[in-house]
Amino acid sequence: MTTATTASTATAPNVPADATGPSHLTGPADLADLDEGIRDNPAAHRVLTGDRPTGPLHLGHYFGSLRNRVHLQRLGVEMFLVIPDYQVITDRDVADRLAEHTENLVVDYLATGIDADRATIFTHSSVPALNQLLLPFLSLVSVAELHRNPTVKDEIAHSSQAAVNGLMLTYPVHQAADILFCKADLVPVGKDQLPHLEVARTVARRFHERYPHLDGTPVFPRPRALLSSAPLLLGTDGGKMSKSRGNSVPLAADEDTTARLLKGAKTDADRRITYDPVGRPEVANLLLLAGLCQDRAPEELAEEIGDGGAAALKRTVTEAVNEHLRPIRARRAELAADRGHIRQVLRTGSEHANAIADATLTEVRAVMGSL
Repeated sequence: MTTATTASTATAPNVPADATGPSHLTGPADLADLDEGIRDNPAAHRVLTGDRPTGPLHLGHYFGSLRNRVHLQRLGVEMFLVIPDYQVITDRDVADRLAEHTENLVVDYLATGIDADRATIFTHSSVPALNQLLLPFLSLVSVAELHRNPTVKDEIAHSSQAAVNGLMLTYPVHQAADILFCKADLVPVGKDQLPHLEVARTVARRFHERYPHLDGTPVFPRPRALLSSAPLLLGTDGGKMSKSRGNSVPLAADEDTTARLLKGAKTDADRRITYDPVGRPEVANLLLLAGLCQDRAPEELAEEIGDGGAAALKRTVTEAVNEHLRPIRARRAELAADRGHIRQVLRTGSEHANAIADATLTEVRAVMGSL
């Protein structure tokens, strides 16, 4: 395995397919499974992840991915955070308040612990070479494969558009370009995003089969999903927590708003609180949320609450969430007051991402026999 470059260079690492962890597994893994290998050689890995600028990040983002990103960066792994602004119009007609949402994402990243001096934070639209990779990548995926992607089907079902546009259908391939342009080998995601990541793995494999280097090495690694201890948190209505579904608890919400949102969270009629993810998913979700905030087992919290019922459960969760987020919210308020700094972070990140994307596109053109 070759070593990933540092943030000051303009080239992308050339990582052999699937040689991305101590056990060389090909499927998704929990972060704990890879910690030992990452600690041994963190520079051998590169992470790409990001969030669409469609509104404030919430607890699902935080526990599903943000904490993993911070942990990986602290271990010494090179971090790329893309803000895919073009992809906002996959499920809506206009990109409403795009600049505001983009800057607020950067604020959330930095407030939760991402170090802008060590991470590359950039917007999709600011890297033209990245988008040029989309065309050859689309040629490697069939229309039938795009139609059967379960995550796309779910996003179409919840789209605010009257008709499905072409960008929505090709969304997973856009994500593949986001991941592969910098040759990322690890992608922290929630469970619902696994089908999208599988498209990136498929594109990487098929590109190598069709356009191999003369020495036989693949141009792109086959990235692995990195799941957190909370791969899918439910929203206050019992469905998937989502910005677009109005069922989330934003990181930027104040303590009173957080209390109001959690008070309205769906539970059930059983007064005895037990941790049963299958039989009582909404109650189990609240216990898991409190446990994540307090670093405690949800079973332990359930036993402690006992016959206190939903009211006691929600009080416990509210106190745990507000206590955990208090320093993050304080830091967020400081960062939000300095928009000049936030914009400079984006400019610096975009410059570095452009250098890497240009190098990757040059390599792709060479193996494809293009000019």
